[in-house]
Amino acid sequence: MWKTILRRVLLMIPQLFILSIFVFALAKFMPGDPFSGMINPNTPSQRIEELREKAGLNDPVPQQYVRWLKNAAHGDFGKSYTMKMPVAKVIGERAKNTFWLSLLSLILMYAIAIPLGIKAGRSAGSKADQAINLYNFLTLSIPGFVMYLVTLLIFGYRLKWFPTGGSVAVGVQGASYVLSRLYHMLLPALSYALIATTGTVQYLRNEIIDAKTQDYVRTARAKGVPTKKVYTHHIFRNSLLPIAAFLGFQITGLLGGSVMIETVFAYPGMGKLFIESITSRDYSVITTLVLLYGLLTLMGSLLSDIIMTIVDPRIRID
Repeated sequence: MWKTILRRVLLMIPQLFILSIFVFALAKFMPGDPFSGMINPNTPSQRIEELREKAGLNDPVPQQYVRWLKNAAHGDFGKSYTMKMPVAKVIGERAKNTFWLSLLSLILMYAIAIPLGIKAGRSAGSKADQAINLYNFLTLSIPGFVMYLVTLLIFGYRLKWFPTGGSVAVGVQGASYVLSRLYHMLLPALSYALIATTGTVQYLRNEIIDAKTQDYVRTARAKGVPTKKVYTHHIFRNSLLPIAAFLGFQITGLLGGSVMIETVFAYPGMGKLFIESITSRDYSVITTLVLLYGLLTLMGSLLSDIIMTIVDPRIRID
């Protein structure tokens, strides 16, 4: 298994190299440059050209790419044109916010989805199952950004139960800092969790219903195994496979930052940074973020395979 993981990791290197070429080329095809619209209109055109020359934007594109790739290999992703800070530092500050929001979102999502899926599967056709299916239908039919805007309007602006932006209150320290950060994350994380449970609930429900008719479950019941143990030791574990298949992508996807969540809730994470860098044409930040998203996608595929082998040791990754 470890040899396979190492081989998959080494295979990521040429994949990331090809991705870097496309990312850099697409960034260069964007209209304008980092200095477009960011300079006083009274600034002489000669001064603007001097800034472009100093930044290396007048060099041939292949030369710019090779220089960027060499620096990136040494951990230097350039400097943000708009924030005047190293790109690694800019992303690092936002990545911490995104990590904690992602962790809380996943915990809340599975805390809601798994009990609902188990309940619906165990009591298929009952009123509880019908209510859960209705909930699934509603959350599936409501677009994510609508859900976020509604929860923000009701609980943020009308009821004022939660803050409407930011990641932590100004000036707090110690335990107050932790509580303030959790308080700022709770509304966006819960909004995401409520609308992201649909697939997990449905997969788990269907797998439990299907597992109840399998021979190994009938054998366990024939031996007198208690119903609770049949579900916990046999049905539930085998029903987790479809969920495990997507868990790695969900983890790395959220770590990449949800553009919609962070934009609506004004949460300073990587998703919001990505939108800001596009609008300001901050090429160095754009290319680094897209390359990071590509790496997270590749890692998500590997992580899902590893999780599946843990859930079911009979599965081997190739």
